[in-house]
Amino acid sequence: MEGSFTGGDEYQKHFLPRDYLATFYSFDSGPVPEAEMLKFNLECLHKTFGPGGLQGDTLIDIGSGPTIYQVLAACESFKDITLSDFTDRNREELEKWLKKEPGAYDWTPAVRFACELEGNSDRWWEKEEKLRAVVKRVLKCDANLGNPLAPVVLPPADCVLTLLAMECACCSLDAYRAALRNLASLLKPGGHLVTVVTLRLKSYMVGKRQFSCVPLEKEEVEQAVLDAGFDIEQLLHSPRSYTELLTRRH
Repeated sequence: MEGSFTGGDEYQKHFLPRDYLATFYSFDSGPVPEAEMLKFNLECLHKTFGPGGLQGDTLIDIGSGPTIYQVLAACESFKDITLSDFTDRNREELEKWLKKEPGAYDWTPAVRFACELEGNSDRWWEKEEKLRAVVKRVLKCDANLGNPLAPVVLPPADCVLTLLAMECACCSLDAYRAALRNLASLLKPGGHLVTVVTLRLKSYMVGKRQFSCVPLEKEEVEQAVLDAGFDIEQLLHSPRSYTELLTRRH
């Protein structure tokens, strides 16, 4: 499997953010599985970071891709957010939205839905400005490194977030287990890891390109999280095989 797995070089050369966004985050295409995935994620994140949920000073999002929706809830409860991705193009796409540059992707429908969950659907533009103010940096990351943000070293964080990324970055179950330990190293003792994983997925398409995933079972994810030094505090499982885990580092 490792020989045919889509590696970092392939992502850097061939992963096109606009093709990815058009495939998975096209908001005018109706109730398709991709839209249901986004809704499930936003609802999970609202439960995790909403009133009475996680809060703190610093949050690191690993494998942000070209998307910002995953930190819409967290920007209300964390003061300093780091976005990160492996590819240059994805980081450029993030910077374009953060700086309100011409041609930046329109996340308004996702922002509106996040605000609806918070009971503030008519103040979505304030949410966008809040997020732009709280995101302090966009860094390169590689979850397979002992320090996933190398060469940058950040102070230990209160929370690490990673959505739909680890199963794409890791070529095997062993690599996935090692990557979770690497993410744990970014956290303070008692800090939280929040992760959403697509189960049993072997690959996905972006435009005409196929990208590999390591197919994971729910029990394998749970055991890997426990072995990385976390306690599972919350597990949400979607019938469409998405699993969100909220965990605390020992």
